[in-house]
Amino acid sequence: MNEKGFELKTFGLPVWIACVIAVVAIAGAATRALGADLAGCFVLMLSIGLICNEIGERIPFWNSYIGGGLVLTFLVSAFLFTYNIIPEKYADGMAMVMDEADFLSFFIIFLITGSILSLDRKLLLRSFAGYIPAIFGGLIGASLLGVAAGLPFGINPVDIIIKYMLPIMGGGNGAGAVPLSQIYETITGEPAANYYSFAITILTIANIFAILSAALLNKLGEKMTTWTGDGTTLIRGGGDFNKSEGSTAKATMKDLGGAFFLAIGFYALGRLFSSTILPTIFGTPIHQFAYMIIFVAIAAGLGIIPDNVRAGAKKLQSFFSGNLILIIMVGVGVDTNIIELAHAITPGNVIIALAIVIGAILGSALVGYLVGFYPIDSAITAGLCMANRGGSGDLAVLGACKRMPLMAYAQLSSRLGGGIVLIIASIVFGAFLK
Repeated sequence: MNEKGFELKTFGLPVWIACVIAVVAIAGAATRALGADLAGCFVLMLSIGLICNEIGERIPFWNSYIGGGLVLTFLVSAFLFTYNIIPEKYADGMAMVMDEADFLSFFIIFLITGSILSLDRKLLLRSFAGYIPAIFGGLIGASLLGVAAGLPFGINPVDIIIKYMLPIMGGGNGAGAVPLSQIYETITGEPAANYYSFAITILTIANIFAILSAALLNKLGEKMTTWTGDGTTLIRGGGDFNKSEGSTAKATMKDLGGAFFLAIGFYALGRLFSSTILPTIFGTPIHQFAYMIIFVAIAAGLGIIPDNVRAGAKKLQSFFSGNLILIIMVGVGVDTNIIELAHAITPGNVIIALAIVIGAILGSALVGYLVGFYPIDSAITAGLCMANRGGSGDLAVLGACKRMPLMAYAQLSSRLGGGIVLIIASIVFGAFLK
C-alpha cells in the first residue's frame, strides 16, 4: 500500500512506530506511571503535538487557511488542560518546562543565531535598517483601524489606543502587557491588575487572529508570487539569504557543537548587557534577545564566524524549528484558559482586535514595500509579530506561514518594537491618565 499520504511530517518515523510511542506515553500519563520530569514531559508533549499536527495538516480548509497542525495543537492542548483531562502533575511539569526551565527562550536562541548567521552579509545592514520604519508603519496602521473600529461601539480613540492597541502591539505578555500594567500603576496609582486583566485578554484574542492571518498571508503569497520571497528573505530581489555568500561548507558533529556553544554564548552576552552593563537606553529596558540580535548581526557582518560553524548554526535552527516546535505549541496551550478566552470574545472586542491586526498588516506591508521589502513578509514580521504574544506568538505565526528563517526579524518586532511601544505608552499614559 502506498503510504505517502500517511507519511509523518515531523519526525520521519514509520507511522506504526510513532503511534506506538504516542500510545505508550499517553498510557503512562493516564496511569501516572510516566514521570513528570523533563523526559516525561517532552515525550507526552511531543505525542500530543504529533497526533494533533497530523490531524490538523489533513483537515481540508483548516490546513490551508486556519494554520494547520500547529494551530490545532495549540487549541486542543488548551482544551485538555483547561478541563483537567491531562493529570495535574503533568500540567505542572509542562509549566516547569516552559516557565522555570524557560524552554521557549532556549528554543528562540538557536532560531535567532541560525537565521542571522545564514544571512548574506551584503544585505544584512540594508534589511535591518529598513525594518524600524516597517514597524512604525504597523503601529500607525493598527492605531488608525483600531480607532475606526471602536467608534461604532462608542469607545473613544484614547481608550482604543490605551486599552487595545498598546497591549496588542506591545511585544507579548512579559515584554508588553506586564510592563504596560506597571507603567499604568506608576502613573495612575491604581493596581496594575486593573489594566493587566483586560490587556492580556485582548492580546490573546489578537494573537489568535495573528496566527490565522499568517496562514492566510502564506496562501496569498502562493498566488501572488511577486509579493513574497522564498520564506527566508525580506528584501525584494535580495536572493536566497541561506546561500551565505556562496559558501558550500558542510557542518560536522563538532561544528554543531561549536554552533551550540556560540549560540548560548551570544545569549549570555545579551543577558550581561540587559542585566548589568546597559540595562536601559533612554529609560527603556532593553531585552536580552534584542541585544543578542545586535551582537549576532555584528559578528555576521564582520565575517568573524567560520563558514562551517555558520552552517552548523543553520542546521541547529532547522532541527529546532522542524522537530521541537510541537513542544512549544503544547506548552503555550497549557498556559491558555479556553473558558476565560471564550468569555472575552464579545463582538466589540473581537472586531476591534481584528481591525488592529489588519491595520498592522496593511501598515507594515505598505511601508515595508516602500523601503524595498516584500510586502507579505514585511506584514508577517513587522506587523503580525508585533500583534501577537511575544516569543510564543512569533513561533506560532512563523510556523503557520512556514517562515521560521525570519525569526530574527520577528524577535526585533517583539523586543525592540515592544520597547518602542513602552516609550509611546509612557507618553500617552502620562498625558491622558494622570
